[in-house]
Amino acid sequence: MNWTLALPEIVLAVSGLVILAAGVLMRKEEAFLPSATLSVAAMIVSGFLVTTSSSGFGYGDVFVVDAFARFIKLLVIAGGVASITLSIGYSDGKSALPFETPILMLFSTLGAMIMASSANLMTLFVGLELSSLSIYILCAIERDRVEAAEAGLKYFILGSLASGLLLYGASLAYGFAGTMEFAPIAVEINGAGALPVGLVIGVVFIVVGLAFKLSAVPFHMWTPDVYQGSPTPVTAFMAGAPKFAAFALILRVMMGPFGAMSPRWQLLIEVISALSMLFGALAAIPQRDIKRLMAYSSIGHMGYAMMGLAAATPVGTRGTLVYLTTYLVMNVGVFGVISAMRRRGREVTTIADLAGLGRTNPAMAMVMAICMFSMIGVPPLAGFFGKFMVFGAAWNAGLYGLVAVGALSAVIGAFYYLRVVKVVYFDASVAPFDKPAPSIAFVSAAMGLATVLFLLALGPVSEAAGAAAKALVG
Repeated sequence: MNWTLALPEIVLAVSGLVILAAGVLMRKEEAFLPSATLSVAAMIVSGFLVTTSSSGFGYGDVFVVDAFARFIKLLVIAGGVASITLSIGYSDGKSALPFETPILMLFSTLGAMIMASSANLMTLFVGLELSSLSIYILCAIERDRVEAAEAGLKYFILGSLASGLLLYGASLAYGFAGTMEFAPIAVEINGAGALPVGLVIGVVFIVVGLAFKLSAVPFHMWTPDVYQGSPTPVTAFMAGAPKFAAFALILRVMMGPFGAMSPRWQLLIEVISALSMLFGALAAIPQRDIKRLMAYSSIGHMGYAMMGLAAATPVGTRGTLVYLTTYLVMNVGVFGVISAMRRRGREVTTIADLAGLGRTNPAMAMVMAICMFSMIGVPPLAGFFGKFMVFGAAWNAGLYGLVAVGALSAVIGAFYYLRVVKVVYFDASVAPFDKPAPSIAFVSAAMGLATVLFLLALGPVSEAAGAAAKALVG
């Protein structure tokens, strides 16, 4: 049993427990900043260990480390570090958020890393639940706000249902193969003649459970209310790390043990992808709250990312991984600006509150405009390269209808992204926002710069994504 394969997860788990114990012993008003700082440090150390970890199977072949797992783990850790850094400025040093907030983000990140290295249906479920349970608490962590309590309750109830569906699908797959390990399941499927209906139904249930975590249509109903009700750094975290881990799972499961069944599940993924793109684009148009708009935007973006999975090819997988990377930088950039939307210490989140931002805070307005244009897919910003790769993979796989739906959705989506830019630069100015905290300004500026200069990193990112895709199908 090669336990060192899970050293990054072990370090993160032990660090989380130590930070939690230390926070309990500190004064409530003073515990947040040390907890957040130590959580960021623990994630950075874990990320370094991920880059130096060896490949292989461990813990009775239920845990795997390969290029794919490393790529997703680094993506998840980057999202976690950015979100915790935003929470430091959001709390403004006065513990507006409880000190457990960054620790729960740390444990959710730990669950996401376990998901990325799952080689067994039970490991998959344990990682998923560790990540999800932490997020349920994070959504409702501001207990004095009715909206936060509503967000936490909705996500908990619907998330529990999705977990049950996923577990039921896993049980059907186990009933067919007699094992929960991915490699033996693939062997059983490849050696079978006619696949039983029960296995096909099991795969559908697994896809449904994971699609809920991705907020893909028609399993998206929790997303707008949860995004709006949760604290902004928590929303930024939810839009990143857990979705990347869920994508890691669905890619590993569908391209691995169920890869031979791709003709059976390909159409299902195409339908979910098309519905997500169209619904996300259309439902975002009437929104007046920027967080609700970003919720529907995320639904659409998950649809675009699923185009790569629908292609069922290594090129499609590489496109999805590059798309998720670009989504991370531009999404965190937007939520950095949203975190800075405060007047007299009170958070404001309507799109109208951004009016005249180009005159009152040109730097923040520029970050918002860059990220909005990137989400449209304007070259040479990051979003263009992600869209180009998933569209290309779908086209090469012969999914011309899906490409047409994606192009139509992108045109519709441009309307509400450009509307935000129009409000920022051309509407009459309203009262300026409070000066953003240094940590929020840093994250926003860094993500805006990364969005603009992503072309310089495209080669290494694309190469790493290609290696990850080969590891997945190899």
